[in-house]
Amino acid sequence: MATKKAVQKSVKASATKPATVTTKTSTVKAVRATEDRSLVSSVLKRAPLIGTLVAEFIGTFLLAIAVIAGQGQPIIVLFAIAGVVLMVGAMSGAHINPAMTIGAWATKRISGLRALGYIVAQILGGLAAFGLLNAFIGGAAPVDAAAQAYGQAPPALFKAAVLPAGKEWYVFFSELVGTAILGFAVATALREKRDRIVSAFTVGLGIFIALLLAASAASYVSGTAILNPAVAFSLQAVKWSVWPLAVYVLAPVIGGVIGFFLQDLLRVENDAARN
Repeated sequence: MATKKAVQKSVKASATKPATVTTKTSTVKAVRATEDRSLVSSVLKRAPLIGTLVAEFIGTFLLAIAVIAGQGQPIIVLFAIAGVVLMVGAMSGAHINPAMTIGAWATKRISGLRALGYIVAQILGGLAAFGLLNAFIGGAAPVDAAAQAYGQAPPALFKAAVLPAGKEWYVFFSELVGTAILGFAVATALREKRDRIVSAFTVGLGIFIALLLAASAASYVSGTAILNPAVAFSLQAVKWSVWPLAVYVLAPVIGGVIGFFLQDLLRVENDAARN
């Protein structure tokens, strides 16, 4: 009798254990479901494009601040853009440049709607960087006449040089060639999605080489190479007249598209040679 009772108790115990486990599992699922119902996560799940647009805004904002604070030095831009790609690349691809976005759209890497959203977010990020740093400049103490006499200039944001009259074409082609190099590097990085560090430094070294060439060429005629229409707004280079729009908007877009198409062409030729 004792043996039968022991067997019955063990059977009952084993029968109740799955229920306990099931209860714990359902409780954990309920907690997770509650956590997933947070406002931010629910919005991003319903509209994932919003998250990528925010990432592009933040990335361009940080890049523009680095360019202004570093006065456009290629080595500073290299590490800044590599850092930005590491931060937001997994979320949006880290185009952080309207010329790169249009190049990606032209080669069918992204849709037209996403490209339009990216461009708006990038321009707003560049303008926000200018607005923030300009607000800090506005709060700086004024420099009196005596200090100015000793060569102390009032604080001012770094900005692009005025386009040299009669030599605008030189700066136009420096922007076009520079963004073609950058577009080639970005297109290569977008295909290498496995290693984020490699992608980040591919883009960083691409902008470094592109700026070395473009900035040197533009400086010969006292111009400034920017290679990014969104950052051009931050550097006060974009004016509503023909030459500034052609040099700092049209030329980078053409160069970016050329760089993306060139990368695709070489990749197709390489794949054909292997086969």
